Amino acid sequence: MASTPIQFVVNGRALSLDVGSHHTLLDTLRDQIGLTGTKECCANGECGACTVLLNGRAVTSCLVLAAEADGADVLTIEGLATGGQLDRLQQAFIDKGAVQCGFCIPGMVMAARYLLMTTPHPTDDEIKAGLEGNLCRCGGYSRIVEAVRAASDSRTSTPGPQEAARAATESRKNAPWLQEAARDSRKNAPRPQEAAREDK
Repeated sequence: MASTPIQFVVNGRALSLDVGSHHTLLDTLRDQIGLTGTKECCANGECGACTVLLNGRAVTSCLVLAAEADGADVLTIEGLATGGQLDRLQQAFIDKGAVQCGFCIPGMVMAARYLLMTTPHPTDDEIKAGLEGNLCRCGGYSRIVEAVRAASDSRTSTPGPQEAARAATESRKNAPWLQEAARDSRKNAPRPQEAAREDK
């Protein structure tokens, strides 16, 4: 099987791997690195369960080839907690009872992370639009929106664009070979507003 050598940073750790030419970033994160928090579900970019941040942008990792992540900076759900402390966004999901079965939650949290990086204090409509590519099969959109709203109201641990840029710069200092290689692979999925109406 043909393989491709790549170098990238995952959750602040510089890695060098040989990846299958047909393997996705999702495959590599789960099977080679052991970061199983990123969930595999539809494999078509429809559900958002595999959402990660690639060079600071939310992508569905099932649609990104691992080779395309060469030189990139990747943040997964496992990279949010620091020193054993959950990120404020993660804690808000727990406090508001938004976790439910938990399968979609890592992708939801990562999409919400990107939303708060770009829109620090979103309205409810902006939250729903920001999460439109992430599906919750438990139908618990109302509590998810509440959790994101709560995190935005006291966002001391969710970085804005400037903080995110500084973090990316630090990663590149630790790994001089990093090159800019972003791919926004998010695809539109049914908006949660429709399910939210039924949830009320």
